[in-house]
Amino acid sequence: MNPLFLLVPILFPILFGFLLIPLGIPQHKDRLRNVYAEVIVILTTIFVWVALLWVQREPVEIYSFTRGFSIDLKIDGPGLLFAGMISVMWPLVMLYAFDYMKETKRKNMFFAFYIMTYGVTLGIAFAANMTTMYVFFEMLTLVTVPLVSYYQDHDSMFSARKYAAYTIGGAGLGFFAVVASTVYGDAGSFVLGGSLGDVYDSWIIHVAFLFGFFGFGVKAALFPVHDWLPTASAAPTPVTALLHAVAVVNSGVFAIVRLVWYTFDPQKMIGTWPQQTALVFIIFTLVFSAGMAQKERHFKRRLAYSTVSNLSYMLFGILLMTPAGLEAGLLHMLFHGIIKMTLFLCAGVFMHVTGRNYMYEINGVGRWMPTTFVCFTIAAFSLIGIPGFCGFVSKWYLITAGLESDTVLGTVGAFALIIAAFLCAMYTLNISVRAFFPMHKTDQFADRKKPFPPHVLMLIPIVVFCLVNMIIGVHPQPVVRLMQWITSGI
Repeated sequence: MNPLFLLVPILFPILFGFLLIPLGIPQHKDRLRNVYAEVIVILTTIFVWVALLWVQREPVEIYSFTRGFSIDLKIDGPGLLFAGMISVMWPLVMLYAFDYMKETKRKNMFFAFYIMTYGVTLGIAFAANMTTMYVFFEMLTLVTVPLVSYYQDHDSMFSARKYAAYTIGGAGLGFFAVVASTVYGDAGSFVLGGSLGDVYDSWIIHVAFLFGFFGFGVKAALFPVHDWLPTASAAPTPVTALLHAVAVVNSGVFAIVRLVWYTFDPQKMIGTWPQQTALVFIIFTLVFSAGMAQKERHFKRRLAYSTVSNLSYMLFGILLMTPAGLEAGLLHMLFHGIIKMTLFLCAGVFMHVTGRNYMYEINGVGRWMPTTFVCFTIAAFSLIGIPGFCGFVSKWYLITAGLESDTVLGTVGAFALIIAAFLCAMYTLNISVRAFFPMHKTDQFADRKKPFPPHVLMLIPIVVFCLVNMIIGVHPQPVVRLMQWITSGI
């Protein structure tokens, strides 16, 4: 199939998502709006899988700005992984959003940008060069700012301004890497092993690498440009689930994969001062943010700091610049998406149903919301790295890759992962213990007589992600084999 077909899954949700605004479906006609939105998302997912299975693996030029700068699309290993992830998760989270947003206003606007974000994220996944990825990377900020500011109150407007300032500023840094890779390399094309040629003695290339790393690292919430992510928890939970588990943060990680492994040559960058500088910031971020999560008392912000930590798990594997590290980083990108999606959706159910937000307000709720908090506990076990769940698999590979790198920073990073895992056990299981085993006279629901009514559409994706978590944890080899194919360029 012609690679031009890749335009279909990108443009289809952008176009039909935007059309939801002028269509002006009346506020009370939820069924019509929901059917429209879900059909668009499901059709997009079908188009994605048609592309993944049958489109030729050759790049196609869509538009050329000037010599070297062009919009090119292509499917390769990382693109297949990223597009496959979001194509499965988006329709499920859309079901959750229908129930969560039922009583809100401006639903046409919300679902319009929610659908458009799907297409823009696919643009990042299918980008064939740095210019294309950069264009969609910036578009992702523009279509998600209205979602972060959706409630239009002080907290959400402040969150949106901070999010826009951080991510647009980061993209400004990343643009230096885009220009350098286009001018000095093969138009910034993505080729496993790099496309820059023999220019690594130039200080400009080393500076461009660091600018690209920190610029794209803003969306991956790297310290010291991480603070936008916990603040963005003011957005509706369907938005934060996508921001913190799939679309935005994984776009940052994905962009760094492209930078390190598909634009620069990791064999020539390994051991250099830019790589070592990046690893120092990564190791600090994963421990620091785990400590901040333990300290945080707001439910979603605690999970947001956990996301900051786990994003640096992925970056640690990627910046080791070894095939084993890349494999482990991609594994954790997939598994963390599954785990953190479950955790955020569970938090959203609790906050939506009870109207409460803080740790002490969770005490005793477990027996009144058993499905939600059993799934939360299972996801917490996985995030900690307990055997039998998918999180154990990726953390094992990350620690092994760090130790096998035979470098000081690789070994330090492996021990930092273990420390962060202990902190993770403290800040996640504390929530489950509070929910099911509150201390004497601290039960916030002691006077309640019956369980909260189940919100079926909100529980469906939670249960599905939970089951996938356990199935992969028990039988991870097909997924591990896929990552091995990707890292070897198959």
